[in-house]
Amino acid sequence: MAKRETDNDAGTTGHEWDGIEELNKPLPKWWLYILYATIVWAIGYWLVYPAWPTVSGYTKGYFGYSQRKVVVEQLAKAQMAKAEFRERIVESDLAAIQADTELHNFALAGGAAAFGDNCAPCHGRGAQGSIGYPNLRDDAWLWGGSLDAIHQTIQHGIRADDPKTRNSEMPAFGQLGMLTPEQVDDTAEYVLSLSDNAEDAEATARGKELYAANCAVCHGPDGEGNQALGAPDLSDELWLYGGDKVAIVETITNSRSGMMPAWNERLDPAAIKELAIYVHSLGGGQ
Repeated sequence: MAKRETDNDAGTTGHEWDGIEELNKPLPKWWLYILYATIVWAIGYWLVYPAWPTVSGYTKGYFGYSQRKVVVEQLAKAQMAKAEFRERIVESDLAAIQADTELHNFALAGGAAAFGDNCAPCHGRGAQGSIGYPNLRDDAWLWGGSLDAIHQTIQHGIRADDPKTRNSEMPAFGQLGMLTPEQVDDTAEYVLSLSDNAEDAEATARGKELYAANCAVCHGPDGEGNQALGAPDLSDELWLYGGDKVAIVETITNSRSGMMPAWNERLDPAAIKELAIYVHSLGGGQ
């Protein structure tokens, strides 16, 4: 095979494969100049900015620049900018905050951030709730959905270690022997009938008497619930722990003891008010 003709100006590297020679063409000068410039730039960057790790820290650079310092200063400025609004929130009652458009918008933004950091792990990012964790977007409120009621719940919690916490105690009727398993089953059937979901008419009739004797005092004679006691409405289709027969039997037998922290021990008064405003705005507030 004849050798490939080469560029006389470039020459070859001396490498040859199957009669094909490798040209030794120099890099374009413009490319080399850019390469040299980036090397100079890198050396200069190392000298003036923090760059190299050391045993006990890092090289500070001639400028003494610190990104951490910049972030701290920016956060301090942001806190100063928010301080005026947060002071107004602390000094204002909830109705006044809601009536002030500027303050209300600020509270909504702060409440959304606080909700994502503190409440979303249980109630969900969209406040949709799940089994055992209330949906904050509907109209079913155990303790009331007004601004003041929501604020009270957030501030003092549910079954929390707080003297003003919300606290409801439903007996574990089956576990304590107050009702037999058969009576629990009948009572559950009657509870289902309150939302037109019962299937056994005879069990419903027996359960009606048991319900009146044991449950009506808190949940009401028609199962309408009582927010003053934290007793849920049993006549709708909204259930915190599930509304099928198995879940209701479990609730009557062993009771439920869901809890929520008293956030006044973790958040400042402004953040708690912002949370109340935000939760109330989700659509289920009363």
